[in-house]
Amino acid sequence: MSPRHHGGVTGGSGRTGRRRARGARRALPAALLLTLTACATGPSLENRGQVTAPPGDSHHLTIGSAGFTESDLLAQMYAQLLNRAGYRTSILTVNNRELYEPALESGRIDVVPEYAATFADWLNAKTHGPRARPVGSPDLAVTMRALRALATPRGLTVLPPGRALAQNAFAVRADYARRHHLRTLGDLGAARLRVRIAAGDECVQRPYCAPGLRKVYGIDVTGVDPKGVGTTQAKRAVQDGRDQLLLTTTTDATLDRFGLVLLADDRRLQNADYVLPVVNRSRAGGAGVTRALGRLNAVLTTRDLAGLDKQVDSWRRLPADVARTYLKDKGLLK
Repeated sequence: MSPRHHGGVTGGSGRTGRRRARGARRALPAALLLTLTACATGPSLENRGQVTAPPGDSHHLTIGSAGFTESDLLAQMYAQLLNRAGYRTSILTVNNRELYEPALESGRIDVVPEYAATFADWLNAKTHGPRARPVGSPDLAVTMRALRALATPRGLTVLPPGRALAQNAFAVRADYARRHHLRTLGDLGAARLRVRIAAGDECVQRPYCAPGLRKVYGIDVTGVDPKGVGTTQAKRAVQDGRDQLLLTTTTDATLDRFGLVLLADDRRLQNADYVLPVVNRSRAGGAGVTRALGRLNAVLTTRDLAGLDKQVDSWRRLPADVARTYLKDKGLLK
């Protein structure tokens, strides 16, 4: 799965010393990361909007992971592709965007996997305040223009998106869908069925959740059952019939275990959350990194990403092993 709202910093054994093992993974305490971020260099407030230094090409790169399955997998694939291209890498896990994004600006982290619309809206709120009008949209080109305009003054380069789309999605029980002839959210609205959504409590107000389902699709949403986004608890509530609609993501790999199926977003309520790398321009903005990571864009699809998530979440395989096997199967690693 690909949660968009992250919690604290992961625990785990850290690595010390100046040398970084190829593909090593580590986690830093939040206080230490904040200290290092504050002391590192990055574009000053006076210079933002005038970032003119040439792109850098450090050969010792730190890849950031947000600590959930999908981010771990993407970070591993980025690291392995960069290793093949001659870079030395380590992976640093920080679950909170409020910590890892400043670390990316400062150069403590060099590369992170992100989601286009979500990151655009997050940077927009950071720049213009929490009440700023969202800039992410279902139109990828519009979203990318807004994202790059926000990222560039911060010393960040947004690399091209790939084909994988990891956006919010809604699911129902498979037998419920068959009984009411549902394949799309439009079908659900036309069926005039009353539904309660198993989701995070923010779904009550988010324009792409309950309010959007009512406005765009005419769905009769009776309430929100605050069980989280795509959690096991939420899935069981829909499976058992206590709720009728589940908020999850397009790359949720465990729906079939609960007898659930996705309904297509046929009127494009959800934003263009395509997977893409964001890099620190002064350390990883050169052609070598862009070329190495761009190789993944040509092969990784939404379906592929869901399958990789499933191998980790359901089959309990290690993200590093799943990433390596996939890249080898696609001819990107030997």
